[in-house]
Amino acid sequence: MTHELTASRLASASSNATASGGWWRDAVIYQVYVRSFADSDGDGIGDLRGVRERLPHLARLGVDAVWLTPFYVSPQADGGYDVADYRAVDPLFGDLSDADDLIRAAHALGLRVIVDVVPNHTSEQHAWFRAALAGEPGARDRYHFHPGRGPCGELPPNDWESVFGGPAWSRTPDGVWYLHLFAPEQPDLNWENPEVAEEFSAVLRFWLDLGVDGFRVDVAHGMVKAPGLPDIGRGAQATLIGIEPLPFFDQDGVHAIHRSWRRLLDSYEVPRIGVAEAWAPTSERLALYVRPDELHQAFNFRFLNCPWDTTALRTVIDESLAATASVGAPTTWVLSNHDVVRHRTRYGSLARARAAALLMLALPGSAYVYQGEELGLPEVLDLPDDARQDPAFARGAGQDGLRDGCRVPIPWSGEEPPYDFGPAGSWLPQPAGWGGLSVAAQTGDPHSTLELYRAALELRRAMPGLGAPEAGLPEAGLPEAGLPEAAGAAAGAEASESGMQWLPAPEGVLLFTRPGFACTLNTRPVPLEMPSPGRPVLSSAPVETDGRTVRLPPDSCTWWSL
Repeated sequence: MTHELTASRLASASSNATASGGWWRDAVIYQVYVRSFADSDGDGIGDLRGVRERLPHLARLGVDAVWLTPFYVSPQADGGYDVADYRAVDPLFGDLSDADDLIRAAHALGLRVIVDVVPNHTSEQHAWFRAALAGEPGARDRYHFHPGRGPCGELPPNDWESVFGGPAWSRTPDGVWYLHLFAPEQPDLNWENPEVAEEFSAVLRFWLDLGVDGFRVDVAHGMVKAPGLPDIGRGAQATLIGIEPLPFFDQDGVHAIHRSWRRLLDSYEVPRIGVAEAWAPTSERLALYVRPDELHQAFNFRFLNCPWDTTALRTVIDESLAATASVGAPTTWVLSNHDVVRHRTRYGSLARARAAALLMLALPGSAYVYQGEELGLPEVLDLPDDARQDPAFARGAGQDGLRDGCRVPIPWSGEEPPYDFGPAGSWLPQPAGWGGLSVAAQTGDPHSTLELYRAALELRRAMPGLGAPEAGLPEAGLPEAGLPEAAGAAAGAEASESGMQWLPAPEGVLLFTRPGFACTLNTRPVPLEMPSPGRPVLSSAPVETDGRTVRLPPDSCTWWSL
């Protein structure tokens, strides 16, 4: 099944990146949550064949790559992030030939394929863990098995809490405890055991040889734990992730693992990439994951969590760009994914969601689009309790357990569920009234969110000032003569290394330029007037301008040609 990439199509798949810079530096990558994208066989669960059949939608959308959530053999205790066999496709999603067909079809359309790898933990059904429970000699060394505390070992080895709530330890029938930072069905691997590193190198090569273009590394910050497994000394530990140092996350030892994987990725003639799902307390700590000899990208969760406020947004953008520039890496931007409330609901309106999307796509670096955000889908907040499948929902005290609301299968066409998701129903119930949000309903409607995304991605390719600053353009701000009078005073300021420059704007508005391009964001719920930065080429809401002044709509983002 090994095959070569369709080089001629993929060479142009990224909008502005140079051969020396790398396609990923300005790529727009679309996340497919496989079980909720498209169902080909009528069991109500999305599958690989369904993804393959819907790839033309992604090609027309204008993205550069697709990231697939886990489709490996799994008991599905955590939506496939509990892997029992890393080299096989779960029958729910198809088989290995379906994976091969999908990769081939994507490459033929000029789309690269990134797959999830889950190295922090396995499923409890993995052969290694079954051997550990059975007492096979040396098997427990692959995981974190430890005696308990207390007179009879009846207490967990330390006070660590699961991200999903409750203790991070479970006791085996023989009285020993094992560590699981997530569900009990997801025992943590011990990366100090060389067998673990050897196995994952082989797993990566298996999928690289099949033709995948890279990996999104799940819990890339979690594989190494602090020596001695020290207590934290406080509860509600899940709320500290990405905010304060923790002994089970973001330990320096993880970087040796990522360096070894970078060497493996670089050993392939056609460039392959690694993307870190890493939570770190600061932008500077996050940047360590994308040093030149480590992974290629890391998710920017600070941007995802940023409130709708100009000061907060500018701070996060500046700090993110500065941190990645310090190690020569691209910044990434993301608004939604399969673990968080959809940004339309978080921000409180579709208008803000559309504006945030244009802001994200105007920033230097790479952007991630979560399936359905191009349709303006809201979070489903009223799922019945008996329909929910998030393992955190029943455990409490960890994540809120409401991640199912962003995982509801997306609508393709029709006025009633399942909206052509598949021949039958869907594994999570879809709301009534989603017919108007479907791909078919929005296609061709110039005011729809889908057509806004399509237009933005087309312009992102066409306008040379967008994408990555490594595109061979001068990294400088707009010449003074091209600025309106109100902004001219700032023209002499030094542009950032990204080729992006902030300019003065009314309170509640962000204004920045890149070569030949400007972007305005009005975060206020009322219209605001200001000097026109140039010629409007795309806006999330109708813009009124006479060429000298512009009336920015409430909660809107506008792109300008200079």
